[in-house]
Amino acid sequence: MVKPLAFKGDKKSKKRKTPHPANSLTLEDGDTKALAIHNMTTEAEEDDSWVTAEAATDVTGPIIFALPSGRPTCIACDANGKVFTSELENIFEGDLATAEPHDVRQVWVASRVAGTNEISFKGHHGRYLSCDKIGLLSATREAISPEESFLCIPSPNTPGTFSVQNVREKFLTIVAESKVPEIRGDAESISFNTTLRIRMQARFKPRLKAKKESKTREKITRNELEEVVGRRLEEDEVRRLKKARVQGDYHEAILDVRVKGKHDKYS
Repeated sequence: MVKPLAFKGDKKSKKRKTPHPANSLTLEDGDTKALAIHNMTTEAEEDDSWVTAEAATDVTGPIIFALPSGRPTCIACDANGKVFTSELENIFEGDLATAEPHDVRQVWVASRVAGTNEISFKGHHGRYLSCDKIGLLSATREAISPEESFLCIPSPNTPGTFSVQNVREKFLTIVAESKVPEIRGDAESISFNTTLRIRMQARFKPRLKAKKESKTREKITRNELEEVVGRRLEEDEVRRLKKARVQGDYHEAILDVRVKGKHDKYS
């Protein structure tokens, strides 16, 4: 289910909880584990904090392009598809690694272009960021063509930054700053002006999702393990099975422990 974007400072609505009847207050171990996993999954799904993309494979879901301008800005578009730079308000001491959007016009939804390493960026109005042959950016097209496809190339010198390349192998760049910088797509080479940060919602970052899933897999009680094995377990066996659950060889480890138990019984 797609969730509406939440911005810093927005009040979160509290869900009313239906009280449980008195006879359901006692939870078995299995129920406790199920409840814990449900709570962790819900927490992960509702994580609307913003983090920095570190690899091109991270770039998915809602993002902002934080630009290397004098005053912190990002790429935005209006309802007519005009692309412009918008000042960032949710930022700590000018550090782009802390930037968050305050306006839906600053947010783009990144998606992988099927069968390629390229990425498309859809604006708040449902149309895609595009760069024409002279480097003008717009967001008026409803379908993806080569002009709506971009490569995010990690910077070799500054971790967590990218240069965004269009189909003509030119880069998005800020140009001649006055009060408000202009954004174009015609830079011939990578430079400071083409190096930007991509900020994204934490719940879409693959490594963070994998870490949360790993923590979920770790959550299993001694009682549950003993129930699966069919006997009381030694401390080292519990540790081994929990480790196997995280590493992916849980079922093999269960069989080994069961076999060991049978040998010990008849020795």
